[in-house]
Amino acid sequence: MKVYLELVFILNFLIDLFILMSVKILLKRNTNMFKLILSSFIGSLTIILLFVKLTSLELFIIKLLFSIIMNSISFNYKNIKYLFKNIVFFYITSILLGGFIYFINLEFKNSIIINYLLLLLLSPIIIYFYIKEIKSLKTNYNNYYNLEIHFIDNKVKKCIGYLDTGNTLKDPYKKRPIIILNYFKNNYPKILVPCFTISSSELLECFKVKEIYINNKIIKNVLIGMSKNKINIDGVDCILNPLIIKENI
Repeated sequence: MKVYLELVFILNFLIDLFILMSVKILLKRNTNMFKLILSSFIGSLTIILLFVKLTSLELFIIKLLFSIIMNSISFNYKNIKYLFKNIVFFYITSILLGGFIYFINLEFKNSIIINYLLLLLLSPIIIYFYIKEIKSLKTNYNNYYNLEIHFIDNKVKKCIGYLDTGNTLKDPYKKRPIIILNYFKNNYPKILVPCFTISSSELLECFKVKEIYINNKIIKNVLIGMSKNKINIDGVDCILNPLIIKENI
């Protein structure tokens, strides 16, 4: 039984360490390995709760206190918002690994220790891809903007715009930046703008608008270009020009 408890303690320690390292990488926290190891050791002491009769509420409160202590030691305490964000990502990563061990238990009828060892071996891989995807999502969704387009006939269209650094289109006459919008039938006066790609060239149908609100900031002197090919980005209605963001947002 002593060997069993020691093994569980070591497994919990290593998993806590992986979780704290994930938070450090995801949130770019400035800390050192000693603090992470000390926090993981403290977190592993919760093994004693196996031998204490507690209600679900009491168990939750104790584990929450331990998580506060662990994150405060690992990343220092600066303010409530800073601590809260650390704890949120700590629990998100914990839930990810907890869900995976649940999956392993369902799929493989091994002992809990063997499954924990399997999780331990796979944890670096799981966390690597988790961090990679989170960073990708964070970068991607930082380029999303709320738009409100006010047309010359006083119609208003609300949509989601995506900032694409590849869209540097400007009309050759007044150098107005162009926002690419999914095509729709309209009778607005057209301005034809040459558009060049790697494989072809075409004349892009554009028209003037009264004004555009991007994240509640008003922007004028912008053209809307009609894309005949549907914009294939998740939840996006139009492609923003970086010149607009750089100069106005």
